Amino acid sequence: MAIPERPRILFVEDERSISDPFSKALAREGFEPHVAGTAARALELAESLEPDLILLDLHLPDGDGRDVCRTIRARSGVPIIILTARGTETDRIVGLELGADDYVVKPFSGAEVIARIRAVLRRATPTRDDDEQPEAPIAIDALHVDLAARRATLHDAELALSRKEFDLLAELVRNAGRVVTREALMDRVWDENWFGSTKTLDVHVRWLRGKLGETAENAHYLHTVRGVGFRFRGPE
Repeated sequence: MAIPERPRILFVEDERSISDPFSKALAREGFEPHVAGTAARALELAESLEPDLILLDLHLPDGDGRDVCRTIRARSGVPIIILTARGTETDRIVGLELGADDYVVKPFSGAEVIARIRAVLRRATPTRDDDEQPEAPIAIDALHVDLAARRATLHDAELALSRKEFDLLAELVRNAGRVVTREALMDRVWDENWFGSTKTLDVHVRWLRGKLGETAENAHYLHTVRGVGFRFRGPE
């Protein structure tokens, strides 16, 4: 599946001084921008428009953008980039916990945000050559990962993984039994153009361990190799 020729971007922002010029910049860069100035309008367009990506401000006149993110993520896997004046590490982690794919702090560079949009869209729409065979499922003990269908089960129960959690799991099981460095995981799962903190990786590793029913101190599948990266348990 390739990136659409003119990706639809839902830009949720109530300040016209920001939304108007940036929408024009998006259009110049080959995107199809649609602006929502309220939380209610954002939820309406998210369903009717079926955007390829949502750029979401957290400060909205009729609600909190975090609630909008939570509602959209509950019913859709559309990529979401949170845009806000809040810039603390805690706020960034909260945004990621809600299922956002990236986080941009105001004031922002239009060129940087457009680069982030392109990076997120590339990650969300992987390409595959017509002659390329789909990856075979991988089984490790009670864990079964169907890479082509993007499904994982543990003891025959399907794991509720976010897109990023599955991408991380897929990269680890592809290299099961081998150490994968932190840098390699950031490049392959978050893209070489990732602008954010590598703490994002630690947060997602912790969430993935939770889904696997383990912790760093009591790990069966996902082991930390201190100072290097992570090693996923190999098949017997």
